[in-house]
Amino acid sequence: MTNTLFRTKKVEQSIRDTEEPEHALKKSLSALDLTVFGVGVIIGTGIFVLTGTVAKNNAGPAVALSFVVAGVVCALAALCYAEFASTVPVAGSAYTFSYASLGELPAWIIGWDLVLEFALGTAVVAVGWSGYIHSLLDNAGWQLPAALGTRDGAEGFGFDILAAVLVLVLTGILVLGMKLSARVTSVVVAIKVIVVLVVIIAGAFFVTADNYDPFVPKAQPVPAGDGLHSPLIQLMFGWAPSNFGVMGIFTAASVVFFAFIGFDIVATAAEETRNPQRDMPRGILGSLFICTALYVAVSIVVTGMQRYTMLSVDAPLADAFKATGHPWFAGFISFGAAIGLTVVCMILLLGQTRVFFAMSRDGLLPRFFSRVHPRFRTPHRPTILLGVIIAVVAGFTPLSELAELVNIGTLFAFVIVAFSVIILRRTRPDLPRAFRMPWVPFLPILSVAASLWLMLNLPAETWLRFGLWMVLGLVFYFLYSRSHSRLGREEEVDSGRPGKPPGPAFR
Repeated sequence: MTNTLFRTKKVEQSIRDTEEPEHALKKSLSALDLTVFGVGVIIGTGIFVLTGTVAKNNAGPAVALSFVVAGVVCALAALCYAEFASTVPVAGSAYTFSYASLGELPAWIIGWDLVLEFALGTAVVAVGWSGYIHSLLDNAGWQLPAALGTRDGAEGFGFDILAAVLVLVLTGILVLGMKLSARVTSVVVAIKVIVVLVVIIAGAFFVTADNYDPFVPKAQPVPAGDGLHSPLIQLMFGWAPSNFGVMGIFTAASVVFFAFIGFDIVATAAEETRNPQRDMPRGILGSLFICTALYVAVSIVVTGMQRYTMLSVDAPLADAFKATGHPWFAGFISFGAAIGLTVVCMILLLGQTRVFFAMSRDGLLPRFFSRVHPRFRTPHRPTILLGVIIAVVAGFTPLSELAELVNIGTLFAFVIVAFSVIILRRTRPDLPRAFRMPWVPFLPILSVAASLWLMLNLPAETWLRFGLWMVLGLVFYFLYSRSHSRLGREEEVDSGRPGKPPGPAFR
């Protein structure tokens, strides 16, 4: 049984699967497209919202250093992703990498984790986008009916129609093709980057040096029940975390990490890239570097414009300009944030459908979902299914208290990918690697340690919810996926063991 749970899928077989006509995705993306995708999904809710929260509650002006810490953790993981994506240019990202190195059960676990991460992330961003649109409509004097405007409508019924419609429209764009998605993304990312540059350049004229004093505020004990800190820290290391001070910088890093989520989604598009061996590392590392530089610059400017103790939690960038007497900039930033979140939502949905598609093609999910559209060459079936489900979730369900699940899911994926790099280097040293992560195994081990450290800073409730989702995934695996695994059926055919013959979809 152990052999079946940890059977690995050869890299060569994964690549051959991408060449089957009915399961082949269209290759249309370049390094520039991948970089734009990365920047598009990374710059979003995190920078527009979290800067004020962590500066006010955890790090003060030193939040800029928190972004650097989080960026370093992501950079270590990005090196792992870049090596894998250039070596195994197959849809599925961490799921596919794990299948080639750790085995089927670990691959299923990480795939199940990614499905939750991307789905929840898409819904959360869609709801955040809806909030910005409502704000803009209110400024214009327009209001939707209460029952269709929020999830707390009249007589106990509420449906956030804007969030749901956004997800459905983006679902349609993804079905029509990756090149169309790339073009839409390019336009939206340009708007979003302009907004960020406006914050940096215009805000620099309103910086007051006194707001940086002190740059690292004096450490303060964490209040009891503070939801941003995990009791696991105290349990494992024997000390309680604190706000501000040096440890406040690291605590803030575990929160602003949400602002970096998305660069790993670039790896899910490896199969649709024209030259993945060359372009995947450029897209992953390039987008992460650009966003880290912008994040550090924005945080320095915003904390210099307004004292950290007075920063807004909901809209720190826009409100900082209001505080300096420039409301026009605030409206411009709100408009740019609303536009920018559309592409974040789309790329999160893209990442989820590609992971779902890869798992279906391997038989771990119903093979019905692994057929591509005959004209657009996109995985239209899982895209439509997941788009409708997420639209309903975004419309009905309040998700703010579950946002940390996105963080823990991503960090868990980072840990798995780092381990996978070490294992595949040992088991398949013969594989051609267009990009090689330096200093293996030391940097992958450092990536694991850094990711685990940030995970330990998350609330205990997040660990509990994450564990429950994993248990549900294991139940599904043993009841369905293990017996329907395409790799398992191939092994039965090759060994001549009796078993259910492969059906047309399998052949």
